[in-house]
Amino acid sequence: MSDILWTPTAERAESSTMADFERFLGDTRDLSFEDYNEMWRWSVSDLEAFWAAIWDFFEIRASVPYKRILASREMPGAEWCPGVMLNYTDQILKHADGHENEPAIISYSETAGRVELSWGELRRQVASVAAELREMGVEQGDRVAAILPNTETALIAFLASASLGAAWSLCAPDMGHVAILDRFRQIAPKVLIAQDGYVHAGKTIDRREVLAEIDAQLPSVVQFVTLPMVGDLPEGHVAWGDLTRHDAEYASVQVPFDQPLWIVYSSGTTGNPKPLVHGHGGIVLEAAKQSLHHDLRQGDRFCWLTSSGWIMWNAQWVALGQGATVCLYDGAPNHPDMLAVWRFVADERINYFGAGAAFFSGCLKAGVTPRTEVDLDALVSLGSTGSPLSSDAYAWIYRDVKPDVWLAPISGGTDLAGAFVMGHPGMPVRAGEMQCRALGNAVRAFGPDGEELIGEVGELVCTEPLPSMPLFFWGDDDGSRLHESYFDTYPGVWRHGDWISIDAKGASVIYGRSDATINRKGLRLGSAEIYQAVEALPEIADSLVIDLEFLGRDSFMPLFVVPAAGVAFDDALKDKINAAIRSSVSARFIPNEIIEVAEIPRTLSGKKLEVPVKKLLLGGDAETVVNRDSMANPDSFDFFIAYAAARAPA
Repeated sequence: MSDILWTPTAERAESSTMADFERFLGDTRDLSFEDYNEMWRWSVSDLEAFWAAIWDFFEIRASVPYKRILASREMPGAEWCPGVMLNYTDQILKHADGHENEPAIISYSETAGRVELSWGELRRQVASVAAELREMGVEQGDRVAAILPNTETALIAFLASASLGAAWSLCAPDMGHVAILDRFRQIAPKVLIAQDGYVHAGKTIDRREVLAEIDAQLPSVVQFVTLPMVGDLPEGHVAWGDLTRHDAEYASVQVPFDQPLWIVYSSGTTGNPKPLVHGHGGIVLEAAKQSLHHDLRQGDRFCWLTSSGWIMWNAQWVALGQGATVCLYDGAPNHPDMLAVWRFVADERINYFGAGAAFFSGCLKAGVTPRTEVDLDALVSLGSTGSPLSSDAYAWIYRDVKPDVWLAPISGGTDLAGAFVMGHPGMPVRAGEMQCRALGNAVRAFGPDGEELIGEVGELVCTEPLPSMPLFFWGDDDGSRLHESYFDTYPGVWRHGDWISIDAKGASVIYGRSDATINRKGLRLGSAEIYQAVEALPEIADSLVIDLEFLGRDSFMPLFVVPAAGVAFDDALKDKINAAIRSSVSARFIPNEIIEVAEIPRTLSGKKLEVPVKKLLLGGDAETVVNRDSMANPDSFDFFIAYAAARAPA
């Protein structure tokens, strides 16, 4: 067992929201538990009682409250809260009541500087934008899409859309136009909102040509709303400022529990990105539950360093839903140096700060010591996700950030807009481990035959439904794509695609992806999007990309290419490949290494052998990671065996 790095004081544990919830269960349900594991087991066995307790404890607002929590328990197809009518936005803006002048949002961006919005002003602007969207014809069930950074504009637009019952979908401004179109074409948005440029690391990025290209290829869009930062308002566009200036009365459209709230994208290994649809009610319940594990309450100051293209953009509103002030940071985290974000944390007196594991690893490598450089007196909690946090990073945080801070890494995903394993403010922190399985999440490690593993590495599965699991994939009319993504390995059980070990006390370690999805600094992408960019080049005949992010190490992503006949494999070709990925996908997904190969290994049916090659490069046995009899070109695997041997540590 790993060394204990932090232990909560009795005062910290007893004053936590988790402790408040336990006392609530005792007072209202006559329930008491010997320890957290016993409470967790209750939460995943008596699902109706647990989620009803979450609803009641957090006083969820609904015009038609629940009569039954779970009408159908099967996966996929669980039916939650039939007949309930509510709106996600009501759960957020209820905190404006009595707190109109207190800060709801503090936003800092390299582009626009610092902006502070009170709860009253946030509610006013949401109501104003909602009224304007309604005038544009946006109705319940329509889609509103946006290409915006992590600033207050995106939040206001999202809440306004949700208040009307429209589904929201967001892409980050630094994504390539092909990647954006691959997403938005699938959902046919009625309104598109975008910022025409931004500043990053001191450099102005003009996106006007890219936005014009996207607009031209989205015929469903009836109105383009632009936030001009680098140029004039294009003809026919509406200025964002014109949407926020009115004093409309806030009023939400009451929608069913499973009304689509947002569409996010979790890419598989083939085909277009998967448009996952989450519902109003499911996200309300999951967010409320998560706030227990984050130990959040009214008046806290919360910041998660995130891009608007990462699910953590959506997840940060967990804090807003509890009345906390959410602090947004939009800019290069290493500009002008690696202390830039830490200065923001100090200046805004943030008490909960979270980031991707890669950020903490980058600070460690840069040798920065926030503890001695800035005032972190207000900081009491730290979160991490996106990839496994190494034991070295744990040690750096307690040595060079703050020795008396609760470090609570989490792991979940875009797929459920939540986390499977999380923190607990009343438990000790051990190096390299996540403290517990989240309440209500029946997380286990399974072996190949569906047997539960204790203390061994297995597939991360969830054996009971969650209210925030996807309602469906947009356009997946028969549900086959959703079933293939999560339920084809263990029937009736969600397989998430991560390797995990869970010990007898419920603590866990994540060992990276068990499939071929690419995870670069917390942002997930399907390999198909890389292939689309690379293989569009006439100089490339075929390609294979593998992400080797594993157990807290930095992601290492090699790209193997087969040049077209007569094409020289040289630096000029590598530069062209990188430029294609940067333009069509994102600079985040430029490979660490480009390697020439004669052939890409394929199955008899023509599929690229991504997972077997990944397993091989992660140290798997060459004789067992693939059945050569199932390959169309078995000799092609010999190159990868040699490559894996050359990379293996001495």
